[in-house]
Amino acid sequence: MTSKSCEGVFINTWYITKLIVIGIGAYSWGSVNTINAYRLLGEIRDQIDHVLALVFENYKSLDESSSSGVMDVFRSASGSPAPALGPAVELYTLLHDILSPEAQLKLCSYFQAAVRKRSRRHLAETDEFISISEGTLMDVATVFTAYQKMRSLCLNIRNEVFTDIEVQNHHMLPSFIDLPSISSSIYSVELCTRLRSFLVACHPTSPSPVEELVIATADFQRDLATWKIMPTKGGVDAKELFDSYIILWIQDKCFSLLDSCKLDKVKWSGVRAPHSTTPFVDDMYDRLKDTLNEYEIIMSRWPEYTFVLENAIADVEKAVVEALEKQYADVLSPLKENLFTKKFGLKYVQKLTKRSVDTYTVPQELGVLLNSMRRILDILRPRIEIQFKSWGSCVHGDGNVVPGECLSEITVMLRAKFRNYLQAVVERLAENSKLQNATKLKSIIQDSKETVVESDVRIRMQLLKDQLTKTIDHLHSVFSNHVFVAICRGYWDRMGQDVLSFLENRKENRLWYKGSRVAATVLDETFQSQMQQLLGHALQAKDVEPPRSIMEVRSMLCKDAVNHKDNYYF
Repeated sequence: MTSKSCEGVFINTWYITKLIVIGIGAYSWGSVNTINAYRLLGEIRDQIDHVLALVFENYKSLDESSSSGVMDVFRSASGSPAPALGPAVELYTLLHDILSPEAQLKLCSYFQAAVRKRSRRHLAETDEFISISEGTLMDVATVFTAYQKMRSLCLNIRNEVFTDIEVQNHHMLPSFIDLPSISSSIYSVELCTRLRSFLVACHPTSPSPVEELVIATADFQRDLATWKIMPTKGGVDAKELFDSYIILWIQDKCFSLLDSCKLDKVKWSGVRAPHSTTPFVDDMYDRLKDTLNEYEIIMSRWPEYTFVLENAIADVEKAVVEALEKQYADVLSPLKENLFTKKFGLKYVQKLTKRSVDTYTVPQELGVLLNSMRRILDILRPRIEIQFKSWGSCVHGDGNVVPGECLSEITVMLRAKFRNYLQAVVERLAENSKLQNATKLKSIIQDSKETVVESDVRIRMQLLKDQLTKTIDHLHSVFSNHVFVAICRGYWDRMGQDVLSFLENRKENRLWYKGSRVAATVLDETFQSQMQQLLGHALQAKDVEPPRSIMEVRSMLCKDAVNHKDNYYF
């Protein structure tokens, strides 16, 4: 074997044996008599140490087919140790007291040097992106390439550690050498440093360009834990690396969506969708859903960020409702005097005593608003809630905050507003019947005596019935089916309350019982027939059941009155 190939790190077994038996043995046992012989043997030993250093510092790059003994081109390592590694370890143990700390540290240093050398070669693939000055704009293709190369870096470093595990499993290294731990401690720190520098140089503005890098980084950290390799101080901590960016992304997205809710930014003002709602709510909730999809990868790995994202989504939802109220302020203004004092979850609504003397007709714009609010509650919000419920099942609250709490508050607020607006509409419609005596229920009943026949009461009810019929027809043209049913049942119940109030003030006087009974019957017939005619098969049986006030009226008119369960319509 030539000295050149020896320096190229491949050592012939016969040559090793001769060196050990003739040279090293003589040097160690003091059987050499001349100074020149000692000097020669010393040089041989130094040369062997030099060759061994080359072997260990290139343990993943050894190549018997190369004249230098080392691969000419840098490439991914194989999990199979090079043939020269085993003899090199054996020779090192013969040349050194392997039990001494100095010999052990020296051998470890060779492998550490090898790891740093390979790490530098891997890192060189991304050097160009670190040198970019902060604030420099890069085109989309360059950004994509940069993040792909960083992802590849994570995968390559991961592969390096894995191959070290395979090398270790061949059991040719001394027991004090834990190659995977030695290599991972260096790779992890240098990879973390490179990732941190890269994220500063190529600042990610949203999850989309960095998703695959997040996955690769988190997977690298997870794999080290799976392989039972202890974490290294300053090593890769994927969550810590991306934490500030994730918080900033969510904040920026929230600000962007909030900005879209400003009245001057609402693109869909005055436009109606096919389902009689404003496209603004569909557009905003589509964007909210897209936001959740964008953060799916982040939340699937670190569901604790659900709280941050949920708060942001809740703020945007509040802004959407506020934008709707501002956009339709003109049609809401006539209702404010009819909003009554009652606590609904988080909000109090104050009733004003002022009353209008004009006949109230529900404007089309109010239909768009209430239809939109109902669509948010029934269709759009559940999609958001389902996603958060899925993420929330993977994380536990800290006792003060519970997953989904912010969204629940929005639900309570939105339902309260919707109920109050519907109730205010009902109150305004009920007031229409009191604008003239001919349509006032109390006047109609009061003018009826026990001796009056039913047909006379029905005749007196005709103007009110016509008014109710016309109003119901108009409501159907304004509201979606669900809102239409809710308002009709509320309207029906409100008219029944007038009958009930009349009776409660005259409990001991049965003179008006017949008139009250006929009035309640006419109300039932009017609402049931009109709703059935307008909705047909879309109407459910429970929708035409008499409301609570009517049931209470009938209870008072019957000797065997029964208590009926409360029936709510909003």
